[in-house]
Amino acid sequence: MNRSPFYKLAAILLPALLLAGCVRRTLSIQSNPSGALVHLNGREAGRTPMTIDFTWYGDYDVQVRKEGYETLKTHEYLVAPIWQWVPFDFIFVILPIPMHDDRHLTYTLAPSTQPSDPAGLLDRASQLQSHLEGPDQSP
Repeated sequence: MNRSPFYKLAAILLPALLLAGCVRRTLSIQSNPSGALVHLNGREAGRTPMTIDFTWYGDYDVQVRKEGYETLKTHEYLVAPIWQWVPFDFIFVILPIPMHDDRHLTYTLAPSTQPSDPAGLLDRASQLQSHLEGPDQSP
């Protein structure tokens, strides 16, 4: 029985695809002090130290917050490793080798210079509210 070239190609590629490796991307974030809340692109990601999976490379807006410390706002640009560039990515995806790209980010938070006075803050909010409401100017 004479088989077409398609069947021969399928017989070669099918086992390769079934044995194909996968790519895992993780982002580990630490802070000094630990326990800071991390937001990535406006979404809460967790508290430091933390490790999360990520899907895409590129620019990330990062915010790191902790009570008693200044909020840190920055950008991180994650560049894909060469084995994730086209056309190399196709070769590494079909190889039966699991690939892992683990990125690490570390941030140091500065102590807050603002006094922590909840009563004073409420008093200033009340004054601002009174100022904004102003006298009633109805005819």
